[in-house]
Amino acid sequence: METTGKETFRDSIGTINEEGKRAWVYPKKPSGRFYKYRKWVSYSLLIFLFSAPFIKINGNQFLLFNVLERRFNIFGAPFWPQDFHLFVISMIIGIVFIILFTVAFGRIFCGWICPQTIFMELVFRRIEYWIEGDRGKQIRLDKQPWNINKIRKRLTKWILFFIISFLIANVFLAYLIGSDQLIKYITDGPLIHVSTLISLLIFTAVFYFVFAWFREQVCIIACPYGRLQGVLLDSKSIVVAYDYKRGEKEIGRAKFKKNENRSTSGKGDCIDCFQCVHVCPTGIDIRNGTQLECVNCTACIDACDHMMESVNLPKGLIRYASEENIAKKAKFTFTPRLKGYSAVLLILTGIFLGMSFLRNDVEATILRLPGQLYEHKGDNIISNVYTYKLVNKTTLDIENIHFELLSHTGKIEIVTHKNFSVPGQGLAEGTLFIEINNAALTGDKNRLKIGLYSKDKLIETTTTAFLGPRSYR
Repeated sequence: METTGKETFRDSIGTINEEGKRAWVYPKKPSGRFYKYRKWVSYSLLIFLFSAPFIKINGNQFLLFNVLERRFNIFGAPFWPQDFHLFVISMIIGIVFIILFTVAFGRIFCGWICPQTIFMELVFRRIEYWIEGDRGKQIRLDKQPWNINKIRKRLTKWILFFIISFLIANVFLAYLIGSDQLIKYITDGPLIHVSTLISLLIFTAVFYFVFAWFREQVCIIACPYGRLQGVLLDSKSIVVAYDYKRGEKEIGRAKFKKNENRSTSGKGDCIDCFQCVHVCPTGIDIRNGTQLECVNCTACIDACDHMMESVNLPKGLIRYASEENIAKKAKFTFTPRLKGYSAVLLILTGIFLGMSFLRNDVEATILRLPGQLYEHKGDNIISNVYTYKLVNKTTLDIENIHFELLSHTGKIEIVTHKNFSVPGQGLAEGTLFIEINNAALTGDKNRLKIGLYSKDKLIETTTTAFLGPRSYR
């Protein structure tokens, strides 16, 4: 079906022109109360992002995602492959939390918390304003022929973009391999760790490409979250919205005329100044309604409020509001849909907290040696051979470890040594024999409960299978 009138904007994205080429976006430098709040939030998050890999709690890096060694630290708590279920639950909680906020407040995550938006708008874009100037100066600089002034500005910008991209890549690597390892690589020198340097340069190139060229296309084309919001939003969701009832009225938008009474003329409060369009970092017109490209950055709110104040009209023509609030003046309500998501979030959070409290600092696994049957010994003793694996999830060494049978009378013999230690964030493996009198067994398959002790303190319990002769009693 052919689209006509004001709906033609939905046939294409704002960053592609009629010839199918890239339409570069030159957003005007934003200012206003929301932009000030965003700066506080963004710079706080940037400080956290750059410092988190270097903060340690009880010797554990605050945040670590070492996929290669399968070691993860979340808020200083270490997680091993044995804790993968907790990691999965925490990721699901994060997803449900974002979905809940999207249903309630639209794409607020993109505008206020997303690293792409923070780096693009509050770091790289501000450097661009500082070097090349505001919207008009950037457009003129782009159109003018290459000369000393243009080359100097562009080279300065590109070099600064590369340096910042390199710093981001280093921080990103600190999250993956650990800050201690990164500092060691730096102090050793790049020539000793060439493979790491190549990885850093690849990450740097990716970040540079994103922030120097791809820019807002990440939010419009690459990010799946923009598509997700189309499914999650409804007429009750609070988003950055244009009040078309007030902005259009009976006649529609009209340019501002001095000494004109717009309340009696039938003209809408929108003076068609296009400031909301010029300041938009994704190049859309918010007056066309909720769109995929809108990241809820609030730049249009600040721009519109400034213009309304300048022409003595009430602010809030563009504001945080729902479709029902604009059309029916309805207030925000906690809908059954929101209650459902909230209930799921609370249940998952409760499960995660409960499993976290039950989680031990030591993980013990004792398994029968594959292919080995039981062995008869003197005095009616049955012996089974096992392999054990102990994982120490703490940063402290656990010393003087020994095993004891808790469910049966018998003894455990560890091959090569009796008492041993497990290093912090390390593991210990070995072989042991369990010997039990046949009279204490109830059949050919028995379940044993074994205690793991450090000195005289029980630190973990585990179970394993014990084979014996078939009983005919």
